[in-house]
Amino acid sequence: MRAGKRLTSWIAVAMLAPIFAVAQSNPVFEAQMASAALEDAAIALKQAESSKDRVAALTQTIRAYESGLVAMRDGIRSATLRERVLHLEFDQRRDQLSRLLGILQTLERASTPMLLIHPTGPVGTARSGMMMSEISPSLQRQAEELRNQLEELNELKDLQNKAENDLRLGLAGVQEARVSLAQAVSDRTDLPRRFADDPVRTQILADSATSLTIFASSIDALPSETKGTDQKSFSQLKGELALPVSGTILRHFLEADAAGLERPGMLISARPLSLVSAPADSTVRYSGPFLDYGNVIILEPAPGYLVIFAGLDQVYVALGQIVNGGEPIGLLGGKQQGTQEFLIESKEGGGAIAQETLYIELREKGEPINPEAWFSLSDS
Repeated sequence: MRAGKRLTSWIAVAMLAPIFAVAQSNPVFEAQMASAALEDAAIALKQAESSKDRVAALTQTIRAYESGLVAMRDGIRSATLRERVLHLEFDQRRDQLSRLLGILQTLERASTPMLLIHPTGPVGTARSGMMMSEISPSLQRQAEELRNQLEELNELKDLQNKAENDLRLGLAGVQEARVSLAQAVSDRTDLPRRFADDPVRTQILADSATSLTIFASSIDALPSETKGTDQKSFSQLKGELALPVSGTILRHFLEADAAGLERPGMLISARPLSLVSAPADSTVRYSGPFLDYGNVIILEPAPGYLVIFAGLDQVYVALGQIVNGGEPIGLLGGKQQGTQEFLIESKEGGGAIAQETLYIELREKGEPINPEAWFSLSDS
């Protein structure tokens, strides 16, 4: 009787114990999709070599690599978190699971008729049979759940082992694409020019200006020969411009920084060596170093408008060139991260890879306006 009561109490504990319900984002599927994206980017890199417009093809390839690497990072992070949740659940339910496994082994070894024989007689045997008929499905469900979780844990481990090779190939591929893009840009000789200002005069303005605001005002005062997008057409793009770099807003328009300084632009945090693109068809009004901002590029998408980028490490455009929206204009700084750095950053959630920043201003008729109102930030 005591053994029967103990068995019944263990079964009751197993039936009534809470089972954690974890949000199902399927990190394995996400990482597999990221791996496929990196493989597609590698194919695109090979095809870009024979593309008629290598700059455009390589730009798309780099974007594909960047998106794939970000997706892989998120997939690894989700997989790591899910693995930790499973281990925590197993630790918290260790005693319960041990009892459940013992019950299942007992049921497996004993014959069904012997289990249903009760010492109190036929009535007790009938009651025992009814109890077992109710308990068995619950035990089966919990056994299935345990098996599924163990299989998921094995999948997560296999995923993380495969991710290292995918990351190594992806990081090597994006670096190769960047080198190829720089070469393709330097080989390009057919870019149209519409702005005939004296580059020496522009450089004198850059050397004499004591702030980015003063320099932008000086550039705005120079005569322009822009004949592309007019003011009305450009104004219709408000809220639809693509963010020039894949990143997140670190500081908003006129938001004070740690020193209390308010700047009339927004600051974007992005990964090292991120590609920066023109948000719209524009004329390059300036491209080069300026004070302590690193390289600065000033674009004129339409008469009366200037878009200013500061903090670039490499520039792909020169004074007077016409660039189309989406074309690369430069790269942010930083160093190429290694596979182990990327894995650590992916699993731990930050700190391993230093972020770079891009400062963006938008001016209308010489006055700074909030650039966030012009860019589509849904994917940033």
